[in-house]
Amino acid sequence: MSATVKIPTPLRKLTNNEAEIEIQASTVREAIAEMQARYPGIKERLVDENGEVRRFVNVYVNEEDIRFLQNQDTPIKENDEVSIIPAIAGGTR
Repeated sequence: MSATVKIPTPLRKLTNNEAEIEIQASTVREAIAEMQARYPGIKERLVDENGEVRRFVNVYVNEEDIRFLQNQDTPIKENDEVSIIPAIAGGTR
């Protein structure tokens, strides 16, 4: 099943500057594996050495945070939208 993954600007250098890519995956875990196969190096930016989504990376399926769903086992259906959003910190006092 085909879904769209929205790639944040900091990761686009790994996806040949593509802002969106189409994937064929039934879970977020499979989507990450497919992206790694197509764009080597992207997985290490998304998951830590234990295979968990990095705490400063937010992944959404249809605007729902996977941490409140089934994490990487969250299903992806035809025409779903997966968004990868890096956490942003900063500001001034």
